[in-house]
Amino acid sequence: MAADLDPIDRKILAILQKDGRTTMQELAERVGLSLSPCHRRVRLMEQRGIINRYAAMVDQKALGLHVSVFISIKLARQKEEDLKRFEKAISGWDEVLECYLMTGNRDYLLRVVAADLAAYEKFLKSKLTRLDGIASIESSFALAQVKYSIALPV
Repeated sequence: MAADLDPIDRKILAILQKDGRTTMQELAERVGLSLSPCHRRVRLMEQRGIINRYAAMVDQKALGLHVSVFISIKLARQKEEDLKRFEKAISGWDEVLECYLMTGNRDYLLRVVAADLAAYEKFLKSKLTRLDGIASIESSFALAQVKYSIALPV
């Protein structure tokens, strides 16, 4: 699918990843197309699932969420039903921004945000430690965010 993208498509994606509110007219001008062909390209990339949504980026700290925690989870068993049960439980928790099924010593890596240490402790005690089947939990607190991007290299 990526091979089907020409340089203009890639430029469109780069612009939209930086500013999803770019108007179609401005986008067309910046990539050197007229409005209709530019709009067609964007619509086609949306239909193909290359562009799957538009969103507003919100500053975590501006919302009072000053703590970022990376949590490594090891399950007691790695059977499919245990994995599904864990994934279903954490998918409903707003504090969990990302969750990855991992290879290696741990089964899952989560990125969690909280207002402060007390809020994280509450999340840990009232949600995470109450899940059946968890063998161990290791929390690592981010001291500073060095880089953050949602823009994929196109």
